[in-house]
Amino acid sequence: MRDWNWRRMRERHRLAAAAPRPDAQFESRFARVDGVRLHWRATREDPPGTPVLLVHGMAVSHRYLMPLAARLAERFPVRALDMPGFGLSGAPDAPADVSALAKWIAVWLNTVEEGPVAVLGNSFGAQVATALAEEHPALVRSLVLVGPTMDPAYPTKLRQTWHWLRGLPSEDPGQLPVILRDLADAGLRRAWRTFDIALDDQIDLRLPNVRAPVLITRGAKEAVASQRWIRELDRLLPQADTAVVPGAPHDATYTTPDELAALVLPFFDRTAAG
Repeated sequence: MRDWNWRRMRERHRLAAAAPRPDAQFESRFARVDGVRLHWRATREDPPGTPVLLVHGMAVSHRYLMPLAARLAERFPVRALDMPGFGLSGAPDAPADVSALAKWIAVWLNTVEEGPVAVLGNSFGAQVATALAEEHPALVRSLVLVGPTMDPAYPTKLRQTWHWLRGLPSEDPGQLPVILRDLADAGLRRAWRTFDIALDDQIDLRLPNVRAPVLITRGAKEAVASQRWIRELDRLLPQADTAVVPGAPHDATYTTPDELAALVLPFFDRTAAG
Protein backbone atom coordinates (compact mmCIF):
# COMPACT_ATOMS: atom_id res chain seq x y z
CA MET A 1 0.00 0.00 0.00
CA ARG A 2 1.39 3.38 -0.97
CA ASP A 3 2.00 5.89 1.85
CA TRP A 4 -0.06 8.78 0.50
CA ASN A 5 0.88 12.33 1.51
CA TRP A 6 -2.40 14.27 1.53
CA ARG A 7 -0.75 17.67 1.27
CA ARG A 8 1.06 16.61 -1.92
CA MET A 9 -2.14 15.07 -3.27
CA ARG A 10 -4.01 18.34 -2.75
CA GLU A 11 -1.23 20.28 -4.48
CA ARG A 12 -1.27 17.94 -7.49
CA HIS A 13 -5.02 18.32 -7.80
CA ARG A 14 -4.76 22.10 -7.52
CA LEU A 15 -2.27 22.20 -10.38
CA ALA A 16 -4.39 19.83 -12.48
CA ALA A 17 -7.68 21.67 -11.96
CA ALA A 18 -6.50 25.27 -12.31
CA ALA A 19 -7.16 25.92 -16.02
CA PRO A 20 -8.25 28.21 -17.48
CA ARG A 21 -7.46 30.37 -14.45
CA PRO A 22 -3.85 31.55 -14.03
CA ASP A 23 -1.90 30.45 -10.98
CA ALA A 24 1.52 31.37 -9.62
CA GLN A 25 3.38 29.48 -12.39
CA PHE A 26 1.03 28.93 -15.33
CA GLU A 27 -1.58 30.60 -17.48
CA SER A 28 -3.92 29.34 -20.20
CA ARG A 29 -3.38 30.40 -23.80
CA PHE A 30 -5.46 29.80 -26.92
CA ALA A 31 -4.79 29.85 -30.66
CA ARG A 32 -6.85 28.80 -33.68
CA VAL A 33 -5.10 26.17 -35.81
CA ASP A 34 -6.73 24.73 -38.95
CA GLY A 35 -10.12 25.89 -37.73
CA VAL A 36 -9.82 24.41 -34.22
CA ARG A 37 -9.23 26.48 -31.09
CA LEU A 38 -6.34 24.89 -29.18
CA HIS A 39 -5.65 25.39 -25.49
CA TRP A 40 -2.38 25.01 -23.61
CA ARG A 41 -0.92 25.85 -20.21
CA ALA A 42 2.28 27.88 -20.38
CA THR A 43 4.75 29.20 -17.85
CA ARG A 44 3.88 32.81 -17.08
CA GLU A 45 7.54 33.82 -16.79
CA ASP A 46 9.77 31.67 -18.95
CA PRO A 47 13.18 30.61 -17.69
CA PRO A 48 15.86 30.82 -20.38
CA GLY A 49 16.22 27.79 -22.60
CA THR A 50 14.39 25.55 -25.02
CA PRO A 51 10.63 25.18 -24.36
CA VAL A 52 9.50 21.76 -23.17
CA LEU A 53 6.27 20.51 -24.76
CA LEU A 54 4.23 17.97 -22.78
CA VAL A 55 1.93 15.66 -24.80
CA HIS A 56 -0.89 13.91 -22.94
CA GLY A 57 -2.22 10.38 -23.31
CA MET A 58 -5.45 8.91 -24.61
CA ALA A 59 -8.79 10.42 -23.50
CA VAL A 60 -7.08 12.75 -21.01
CA SER A 61 -5.64 16.28 -21.22
CA HIS A 62 -2.97 18.66 -19.99
CA ARG A 63 -4.39 18.35 -16.46
CA TYR A 64 -2.60 15.21 -15.31
CA LEU A 65 0.69 16.53 -16.74
CA MET A 66 0.72 19.62 -14.53
CA PRO A 67 2.46 18.17 -11.44
CA LEU A 68 5.42 17.30 -13.68
CA ALA A 69 5.07 20.62 -15.53
CA ALA A 70 5.53 22.47 -12.24
CA ARG A 71 8.81 20.66 -11.60
CA LEU A 72 10.15 21.19 -15.12
CA ALA A 73 9.14 24.87 -15.01
CA GLU A 74 11.83 25.48 -12.41
CA ARG A 75 14.41 25.10 -15.21
CA PHE A 76 12.64 25.33 -18.59
CA PRO A 77 9.76 27.12 -20.30
CA VAL A 78 6.89 24.61 -20.32
CA ARG A 79 3.91 24.17 -22.65
CA ALA A 80 1.25 21.55 -21.82
CA LEU A 81 -1.05 21.28 -24.83
CA ASP A 82 -4.59 19.91 -25.09
CA MET A 83 -4.67 18.05 -28.40
CA PRO A 84 -7.72 18.64 -30.64
CA GLY A 85 -10.82 17.09 -29.09
CA PHE A 86 -9.41 16.89 -25.57
CA GLY A 87 -9.39 19.08 -22.47
CA LEU A 88 -10.20 22.71 -23.21
CA SER A 89 -9.31 22.52 -26.91
CA GLY A 90 -11.97 22.50 -29.59
CA ALA A 91 -12.90 19.29 -31.36
CA PRO A 92 -12.61 18.44 -35.06
CA ASP A 93 -15.54 16.57 -36.56
CA ALA A 94 -13.80 13.19 -36.39
CA PRO A 95 -11.03 11.87 -34.13
CA ALA A 96 -7.60 12.46 -35.66
CA ASP A 97 -5.06 9.69 -36.16
CA VAL A 98 -1.50 9.86 -34.82
CA SER A 99 0.02 11.53 -37.88
CA ALA A 100 -2.79 14.09 -38.02
CA LEU A 101 -2.34 14.93 -34.34
CA ALA A 102 1.41 15.33 -34.89
CA LYS A 103 0.72 17.63 -37.85
CA TRP A 104 -1.68 19.70 -35.74
CA ILE A 105 1.04 20.13 -33.13
CA ALA A 106 3.57 21.06 -35.82
CA VAL A 107 1.28 23.71 -37.31
CA TRP A 108 0.52 25.02 -33.81
CA LEU A 109 4.24 25.28 -32.98
CA ASN A 110 4.83 27.25 -36.17
CA THR A 111 1.75 29.40 -35.57
CA VAL A 112 2.84 30.44 -32.09
CA GLU A 113 6.56 30.47 -33.08
CA GLU A 114 7.61 28.07 -30.33
CA GLY A 115 9.76 25.51 -32.15
CA PRO A 116 12.10 23.76 -31.97
CA VAL A 117 11.16 22.21 -28.64
CA ALA A 118 12.05 19.37 -26.32
CA VAL A 119 9.10 16.97 -26.19
CA LEU A 120 7.82 14.62 -23.48
CA GLY A 121 4.92 12.29 -24.23
CA ASN A 122 3.22 9.89 -21.83
CA SER A 123 1.39 6.73 -22.91
CA PHE A 124 -0.49 7.47 -26.17
CA GLY A 125 1.19 10.87 -26.05
CA ALA A 126 4.50 9.05 -26.56
CA GLN A 127 3.13 7.73 -29.86
CA VAL A 128 2.13 11.24 -30.98
CA ALA A 129 5.44 12.70 -29.81
CA THR A 130 7.33 10.04 -31.77
CA ALA A 131 5.31 10.85 -34.90
CA LEU A 132 6.12 14.54 -34.41
CA ALA A 133 9.85 13.75 -34.16
CA GLU A 134 9.70 11.43 -37.20
CA GLU A 135 7.56 13.55 -39.51
CA HIS A 136 8.58 17.05 -38.39
CA PRO A 137 12.19 16.59 -37.24
CA ALA A 138 13.17 20.24 -37.42
CA LEU A 139 10.74 20.96 -34.57
CA VAL A 140 12.09 18.39 -32.06
CA ARG A 141 15.46 18.75 -30.34
CA SER A 142 15.05 15.87 -27.91
CA LEU A 143 12.36 13.38 -26.97
CA VAL A 144 11.24 11.66 -23.75
CA LEU A 145 8.82 8.73 -23.94
CA VAL A 146 7.19 7.96 -20.58
CA GLY A 147 5.46 4.57 -20.49
CA PRO A 148 5.09 4.38 -24.30
CA THR A 149 2.21 2.39 -25.80
CA MET A 150 1.10 0.14 -27.57
CA ASP A 151 2.99 -3.02 -26.69
CA PRO A 152 2.13 -5.50 -29.50
CA ALA A 153 2.16 -8.32 -26.92
CA TYR A 154 -1.22 -6.88 -25.82
CA PRO A 155 -2.92 -6.45 -29.24
CA THR A 156 -6.53 -5.90 -28.12
CA LYS A 157 -8.47 -3.31 -26.17
CA LEU A 158 -9.34 -5.92 -23.57
CA ARG A 159 -5.72 -6.86 -22.87
CA GLN A 160 -4.52 -3.26 -22.88
CA THR A 161 -7.32 -2.30 -20.47
CA TRP A 162 -6.50 -5.24 -18.19
CA HIS A 163 -2.87 -4.15 -17.86
CA TRP A 164 -3.94 -0.56 -17.19
CA LEU A 165 -6.34 -1.73 -14.47
CA ARG A 166 -3.59 -3.81 -12.87
CA GLY A 167 -1.60 -0.64 -12.28
CA LEU A 168 -4.40 1.43 -10.75
CA PRO A 169 -3.60 0.57 -7.11
CA SER A 170 -0.25 2.34 -7.55
CA GLU A 171 -1.77 5.53 -8.99
CA ASP A 172 -2.58 8.59 -6.90
CA PRO A 173 -6.32 8.19 -6.11
CA GLY A 174 -6.69 11.97 -6.36
CA GLN A 175 -6.22 11.58 -10.10
CA LEU A 176 -9.65 9.94 -10.50
CA PRO A 177 -11.72 13.16 -10.63
CA VAL A 178 -9.15 14.60 -13.05
CA ILE A 179 -9.51 11.63 -15.40
CA LEU A 180 -13.30 11.69 -15.17
CA ARG A 181 -13.36 15.38 -16.08
CA ASP A 182 -11.04 14.70 -19.02
CA LEU A 183 -13.24 11.84 -20.20
CA ALA A 184 -16.31 14.08 -20.01
CA ASP A 185 -14.52 16.71 -22.11
CA ALA A 186 -13.45 14.19 -24.76
CA GLY A 187 -16.67 12.16 -24.82
CA LEU A 188 -16.90 8.38 -24.86
CA ARG A 189 -17.11 8.13 -28.66
CA ARG A 190 -13.87 10.09 -29.24
CA ALA A 191 -12.09 8.23 -26.44
CA TRP A 192 -13.15 4.84 -27.84
CA ARG A 193 -12.15 5.72 -31.39
CA THR A 194 -8.79 7.08 -30.18
CA PHE A 195 -8.19 3.70 -28.54
CA ASP A 196 -8.53 2.11 -32.00
CA ILE A 197 -6.17 4.72 -33.45
CA ALA A 198 -3.58 4.00 -30.76
CA LEU A 199 -3.73 0.26 -31.39
CA ASP A 200 -3.35 0.76 -35.15
CA ASP A 201 -0.27 2.96 -34.80
CA GLN A 202 3.09 1.15 -34.65
CA ILE A 203 5.61 3.19 -32.69
CA ASP A 204 8.25 0.52 -33.32
CA LEU A 205 8.12 1.30 -37.05
CA ARG A 206 8.54 5.02 -36.44
CA LEU A 207 11.38 5.03 -33.93
CA PRO A 208 14.19 3.94 -36.30
CA ASN A 209 13.52 7.14 -38.28
CA VAL A 210 13.88 9.44 -35.23
CA ARG A 211 17.19 11.29 -35.17
CA ALA A 212 16.70 13.33 -32.01
CA PRO A 213 18.19 12.00 -28.75
CA VAL A 214 15.60 9.87 -26.92
CA LEU A 215 15.04 8.88 -23.29
CA ILE A 216 12.55 6.06 -22.66
CA THR A 217 11.23 5.55 -19.13
CA ARG A 218 8.88 3.15 -17.44
CA GLY A 219 7.64 3.16 -13.87
CA ALA A 220 8.96 0.60 -11.41
CA LYS A 221 5.29 -0.26 -10.78
CA GLU A 222 4.36 0.10 -14.44
CA ALA A 223 1.77 -2.40 -15.72
CA VAL A 224 1.25 -1.07 -19.26
CA ALA A 225 4.80 -0.71 -20.68
CA SER A 226 6.78 -3.82 -19.74
CA GLN A 227 10.56 -3.85 -19.34
CA ARG A 228 10.73 -6.26 -22.29
CA TRP A 229 8.86 -3.71 -24.48
CA ILE A 230 11.18 -0.89 -23.39
CA ARG A 231 14.21 -3.01 -24.31
CA GLU A 232 12.70 -3.69 -27.74
CA LEU A 233 12.17 0.04 -28.35
CA ASP A 234 15.66 0.87 -27.12
CA ARG A 235 17.20 -1.50 -29.69
CA LEU A 236 15.49 0.42 -32.50
CA LEU A 237 17.10 3.76 -31.71
CA PRO A 238 20.46 5.18 -32.76
CA GLN A 239 20.55 7.59 -29.78
CA ALA A 240 18.63 6.34 -26.75
CA ASP A 241 18.80 6.15 -22.97
CA THR A 242 16.43 4.13 -20.81
CA ALA A 243 15.53 4.51 -17.15
CA VAL A 244 13.14 3.17 -14.53
CA VAL A 245 11.25 5.76 -12.46
CA PRO A 246 11.42 4.66 -8.79
CA GLY A 247 8.04 3.84 -7.28
CA ALA A 248 6.20 5.08 -10.38
CA PRO A 249 3.05 3.71 -12.04
CA HIS A 250 2.00 4.36 -15.64
CA ASP A 251 0.98 8.00 -15.02
CA ALA A 252 4.31 8.99 -13.50
CA THR A 253 3.69 12.59 -14.61
CA TYR A 254 0.97 12.88 -11.95
CA THR A 255 1.73 10.33 -9.24
CA THR A 256 5.54 10.59 -9.03
CA PRO A 257 6.50 13.89 -10.69
CA ASP A 258 9.58 14.49 -8.53
CA GLU A 259 11.06 11.09 -9.33
CA LEU A 260 10.36 11.50 -13.05
CA ALA A 261 11.74 15.03 -13.14
CA ALA A 262 14.97 13.82 -11.52
CA LEU A 263 15.55 11.69 -14.64
CA VAL A 264 14.16 14.06 -17.26
CA LEU A 265 15.86 17.31 -16.24
CA PRO A 266 19.46 16.06 -16.65
CA PHE A 267 18.52 14.56 -20.04
CA PHE A 268 17.07 17.86 -21.24
CA ASP A 269 20.08 19.71 -19.86
CA ARG A 270 22.30 17.54 -22.09
CA THR A 271 20.15 17.44 -25.22
CA ALA A 272 17.66 20.30 -25.48
CA ALA A 273 20.13 23.05 -26.33
CA GLY A 274 20.42 21.82 -29.92
